[in-house]
Amino acid sequence: MKKIISFMKKETVLTIATLLAVVSAFFVKPDRQYIGYIDFRTLGILFGLMVIMQGFQRTGLFDRIGKSLLQKTGKLWQLILVLVMLCFFFSMLITNDVSLLTFVPFSILVLKKCGQEQAMIPTVILQTVAANLGSMLTPIGNPQNLYLYGLMDCSIPEFMGILLPYTVMTFVLLLLSLLCIRGKGQEISCRMEEGTEIKQSRKHRNLIYGLLFLLALLVVARILPYGVLVTAVFLYTIIFDREALKGADYALLVTFVSFFILIGNLGRISLIREALERFVSGREILTGVLASQVISNVPAAVLLSGFTENYRDLLVGVNLGGLGTLIASMASLISFKLYTKCYKENRGRYLRWFTLVNIIYLFLLLTAALYLYR
Repeated sequence: MKKIISFMKKETVLTIATLLAVVSAFFVKPDRQYIGYIDFRTLGILFGLMVIMQGFQRTGLFDRIGKSLLQKTGKLWQLILVLVMLCFFFSMLITNDVSLLTFVPFSILVLKKCGQEQAMIPTVILQTVAANLGSMLTPIGNPQNLYLYGLMDCSIPEFMGILLPYTVMTFVLLLLSLLCIRGKGQEISCRMEEGTEIKQSRKHRNLIYGLLFLLALLVVARILPYGVLVTAVFLYTIIFDREALKGADYALLVTFVSFFILIGNLGRISLIREALERFVSGREILTGVLASQVISNVPAAVLLSGFTENYRDLLVGVNLGGLGTLIASMASLISFKLYTKCYKENRGRYLRWFTLVNIIYLFLLLTAALYLYR
């Protein structure tokens, strides 16, 4: 029983989504239409990308790239700039979750070795913002983008064009944020030893995972069917790298399935469907932001997409909605847990600064979004 309660606390969104799906099944009895609710293409691509990124993490490729970039830093602001921009740019390709899982522990290690622990909180917070907002530029940057791109009738360049203004604005805001960090001009001396904190890269696995990643891009671009990606990733990892296969976030996949069932059933209850459509229609950006604050932006995207066809505005809303509360983006919880694991006594201080920074970024970007919308 304790294990069940512990799992429910750990996977709160999954638990709520599953319960809602089960409750909805009492109003719409399970039938053949249930299968039609589920977007297997999104699930397949998401599964493939998660496993591929786990594989890259296990080879230590991203750590090695980060280490090589840090060798060129001599001042604190340069160090923080590199650590933050690693999250910003890498999240566009490896997702915000993987970016934070890789570079936040790396940053904590580096700042400790350099004796710059006073810069730990601002660095981790800016990394979190950078990962959440950098990832919004591409269809593969985060799960909600991958899902909504599958619904939208547009090319990858068109998709990126929708979010490019907010990505550029985020980049500028991140640079301005560095000016607010104390001691930013301080000289630093930090050298990391090869082969200790940084894992040795396995060239042959990097090559294979690189090819699988290219395959994923072809599937996202609708050039190849998703089944090719799922089969290739599963066969390679089940034979050569089972740990990468185990590392995928299967709870997220089940959460998607639960929301698909919930949305499908609500869509078949005319009274509820019409009420939700009236509420969401014309307010996609604001409802996307507000819903994300409560259930996080991935479930918000899946839930709201069932009651509007204006996916363009919803895309903007749920991506900007990743700012705000700690649960607005599940990726934010990752960096919070990684930081507080090392600095439990600073939980309250981290949350205060995290909330302040997120509110400022959300206000500025949302203001820009509403201006562009009008």
